[in-house]
Amino acid sequence: MTTRAILTDIEGTTSSISFVKDVLFPYARRALPRFVAARGKEPAVRKWLDAVATENGGMCDDAMIVEVLQGWIDEDRKHTALKALQGMIWADGYKGADFTAHIYPDAAPALRGWHAAGLPLYVYSSGSVPAQRLFFGHSDAGDLTTLFSGWFDTEVGGKREAQSYRNIVEAIGTPAGDIVFLSDVVEELDAAREAGLQTVLVDRLQDYPQSRQGDAAHGHTRVERFDQVDLA
Repeated sequence: MTTRAILTDIEGTTSSISFVKDVLFPYARRALPRFVAARGKEPAVRKWLDAVATENGGMCDDAMIVEVLQGWIDEDRKHTALKALQGMIWADGYKGADFTAHIYPDAAPALRGWHAAGLPLYVYSSGSVPAQRLFFGHSDAGDLTTLFSGWFDTEVGGKREAQSYRNIVEAIGTPAGDIVFLSDVVEELDAAREAGLQTVLVDRLQDYPQSRQGDAAHGHTRVERFDQVDLA
């Protein structure tokens, strides 16, 4: 098949799962009370706080909303409101140089090489688009945002739903069969394949000590590093 575009996941694919779980999530959890107290009346913030309140019976106490959000962080819940608020909090952390985003050493050169070869690159992550931009803008490998032609989050749909990938295909304007999706999650790859995309399981041993091979790979091409991805 021809490859005319690349769509990539972040956590567990370009970057370690541990960075998100051990650095970003705890940072957001600690910062939430202070962030809501300081910026809770800003329209961009209030919008998401009110969405959480409505979903939980119309609670009107911001402290209760914060507790709900912290619980969602503990559960690793993929909720659009949580992701949006986390993105705002992480923006402060990145700008304050509290941390930089982890990028696997093989990922940045591959992304740069594909971009230099004229392949449009896109991101699809459960994290909000602003959070994705911050992540790649403050990475261990420097600012990588200029490598990407587009960004997608759960507003296009869940990552394990085939329709989400059809929505992305339509937005990109490239035939599904010419797009390669890179992810560490087999179920996401299953959904992408159902939508007609090419798929590659990025099975990083640092994140998955029990490698997914044979039946566990669900028939997806498997690599352990980005420099093993064959786009021929």
